[in-house]
Amino acid sequence: MSSQPSPGSDSRTSVASPPQSPRPAPPAERTARAWPVFLVVDLVLVIVFAAIGRSAHGEDVLGMLTTAWPFLVGTLLGWFAVRGARRPAAVVPTGLVVWLSTEIVGMFLRALTGQGTAWSFVLVSLVVLGVFLVGYRLVLVGVARVRRR
Repeated sequence: MSSQPSPGSDSRTSVASPPQSPRPAPPAERTARAWPVFLVVDLVLVIVFAAIGRSAHGEDVLGMLTTAWPFLVGTLLGWFAVRGARRPAAVVPTGLVVWLSTEIVGMFLRALTGQGTAWSFVLVSLVVLGVFLVGYRLVLVGVARVRRR
C-alpha cells in the first residue's frame, strides 16, 4: 500500500470521518441469537396445551406435567434434530419439525407409559400444537413482511 494520497485528493484538507455506530444486526442474525427465547416459548406453549386440556376435562391443572412431559421431550428432541438454534423463527424447517416431533414423540411416550392415545386426543393435540408451535412463527413472518413495506 502506498502512503501517497490518491490522485485528485488533497491530503491537507482530508478530514477523518467520525466513527460510525455499529449497524444493527440483520433480522436473521437477531433471531438466531434469540434462540433461547424461541425454545422457551415452545416449551411454555406445550405446557399451556396440557393445562388447557386438563382444565377442559375437569382435571387438576397442577398435574399438567403428567400430561406435558412426553410432549416436552418431543419438543426438545425436535429442536435438537432440526438444530433449531440456527433458524428458530423459521416456519420451515424449525416450526414444522418441532411441531411434528412434539406430536409423534409425545404420543409414542404416552403409549409406552400407558397414558391415553385415543384418536380424538391425537387429532386435537395435532391441531392445537400445530396452531401453537407453527402459528406464532407464521405471525412473526407476517409481521416482518408488513414492517418491510
